[in-house]
Amino acid sequence: MTDTHPLRILLLGEYSNVHATLAVGLRQLGHSVTVMSNGDFWKDYPRDVDLSRSPGRWGGVRLCMRLLRLLPHMRDYDVVQFINPMFLELKAERIMPIFRYLERHNRRLVLGAFGMDYYWVNECVKRRPLRYSDFNIGDELRQNADALLERRDWLGTAKQRLNEQMAQRCHAIVAGLYEYWVCYEPNFPQKTRFIPLPIKVGSVQTPQDEAAADGPLRVFIGINKTRSEYKGTDIMLRAARRVEQRHRGAMELRVAESVPFDQYVQMMRGSHVILDQLYSYTPSMNPLEAMSHGIICIGGGEEEPYRLLGEEELRPIVNVQPTEESVEQALEWLLANRSEVPRLQRESREYVRRHHAHLKVARQYEMLYKEILLS
Repeated sequence: MTDTHPLRILLLGEYSNVHATLAVGLRQLGHSVTVMSNGDFWKDYPRDVDLSRSPGRWGGVRLCMRLLRLLPHMRDYDVVQFINPMFLELKAERIMPIFRYLERHNRRLVLGAFGMDYYWVNECVKRRPLRYSDFNIGDELRQNADALLERRDWLGTAKQRLNEQMAQRCHAIVAGLYEYWVCYEPNFPQKTRFIPLPIKVGSVQTPQDEAAADGPLRVFIGINKTRSEYKGTDIMLRAARRVEQRHRGAMELRVAESVPFDQYVQMMRGSHVILDQLYSYTPSMNPLEAMSHGIICIGGGEEEPYRLLGEEELRPIVNVQPTEESVEQALEWLLANRSEVPRLQRESREYVRRHHAHLKVARQYEMLYKEILLS
């Protein structure tokens, strides 16, 4: 295989547009890429082959029958990458034989660490490498319903066994955020790689700096109704509403609830600020998308991820601790320091361009794929 040899790549599953965006970059580099996913449920991200599970008691049976027809077309790829151990809407016990089939009939396998899985849950609950996370605040474990449900779902279950098998048998593990890297790297130091999340960045973006100094500060928050408490958007929303009431006319709050991605982006555009990821150290796909449009993220912006990226200059994220008071203080600070908004907007766009531009990220994946293919 030469450096110019185009690869056949299968991206299985979807989280927040990661695989669909990565596919765009890999195709620009000349590779043949197929995305098979359910579009991440109601978010409905692009894919080449739809793997959605139809509703009703026979949905799983119909999906299995569809997969049986598709399996012959899921062979002879240079690389198969899984978004998560639960890359299909099936029970873990049914996913395992499909994984083994893909292992037998393809050259190399990559496991993605992009979200909820056994190592994320287990490390945050037991070793607690983060000061706060979806599962702990300091040494205290969070007791909200979603956190308890995920612990029951992943610890000591078939999902745990599937995740452990895939992590051991895949040739590489890619973590898309600092949080997931810090949970996987101690367990698999030889095969875990941190690669930033990919964001499509155009050559020309419309600056919003000029409009920032006049009119109300427009603050956007996206709410997933089923995960609001778990992700902390309930806390951020309460804090934002209090600040909006105190500063009527100076701040305008926009709320999007469980809408498809394209509609989400349309509602987000024109905002100055996005509230997201209360319990995170880093911005995920949605706030990064916002930042690429010059929207300032109030959320996870701790120093450790900047160090992992090697970023010594830019600090565009207004970091908050996981409390209502911290979110209120961040909003109050922006309202009192409107002159800082244009700088933070410029830094936000530059941060995404520097670290998350989809073509740059695709080249990092390309290097990893070629590395494991030669091993």
